[in-house]
Amino acid sequence: MTTEEIDLRFADLDAWPLKSAMEAMWEGQLAAVAAIGHALPAITAAAEAAKVALGDRGRIVYVGAGTSGRVAVQDGAELTPTFAWPSERVRFVVAGGDSAFVTSIEGAEDDVGDAVAQINAARLTPHDVVIAVAASGTTQFTVAALQQAGSFGAVTIGIANNPGTTLLASAKFPILVETGRELIAGSTRMKAGTAQKVVLNLISSGIMLRLGRVYRGMMVNMPPTNAKLKRRAEAMVEQIAHCDPSHAAHSLELANGDIKTAVLLALGLDRVDAETVLKSCDGNLRRVFAELAKTRDRHPKGTAERRRGGAIEP
Repeated sequence: MTTEEIDLRFADLDAWPLKSAMEAMWEGQLAAVAAIGHALPAITAAAEAAKVALGDRGRIVYVGAGTSGRVAVQDGAELTPTFAWPSERVRFVVAGGDSAFVTSIEGAEDDVGDAVAQINAARLTPHDVVIAVAASGTTQFTVAALQQAGSFGAVTIGIANNPGTTLLASAKFPILVETGRELIAGSTRMKAGTAQKVVLNLISSGIMLRLGRVYRGMMVNMPPTNAKLKRRAEAMVEQIAHCDPSHAAHSLELANGDIKTAVLLALGLDRVDAETVLKSCDGNLRRVFAELAKTRDRHPKGTAERRRGGAIEP
């Protein structure tokens, strides 16, 4: 496994001037990100399959051990505050359990029995998407969990940094990112870990894009849970609805903080109509505007009188 091998170019890294060592490590990070380019088709295919499977009840399940597990947890933990992904629809299967999020649990990555038990406890279905991450591609806990998830018909995605490994062979959607030797041999929190985080960013963000939780580059499903996010939400309503700040703030208040509903209220729809059209379009704001445009074309007078004027799509 190349991630475990010593790179002779950096055998004396500890003796280098710190400035030179820092430059070498930085260059290693750039190389790790560049290596992802070859995997983009596989990453895209995985995100598309995940979107189809998830529907309105599927869960995203992250699996990993050690560094890879903690990188996976970081990605999954951000889904709710960023995209309002329901917390009950994200789950973590990590070697050593919750305590391994912040501390190293010795031997946990070899515990196949615990991996199978955690997957069984999750009661997976074909609507669930399981994303397993292991730099080596051979971590026993992660491989066993992914294989058990596959037996339930879940969509299985495997991310590894070494080719020809069991994790990739066990995944319906294998993603190989060959980051090569680490500057510090075996320290896969560095190049491999960076690549893993980027791949997870791409997969989860791609899923949310396809599910309509982003509109014109804005996280329109974001729950405004603090003052900063409330200001951000108001700015989104203002920008999308082309209204003044006070009207955006008032609309957001009427919508109880729901940005999409607030946009439609700011555009002149009443609460019932706004919620109805959002539900019929699965919350996809772009589809909502297309549907409202069709309604306007069929009933131009009625629709126009119920809003403040201008085109339905801002």
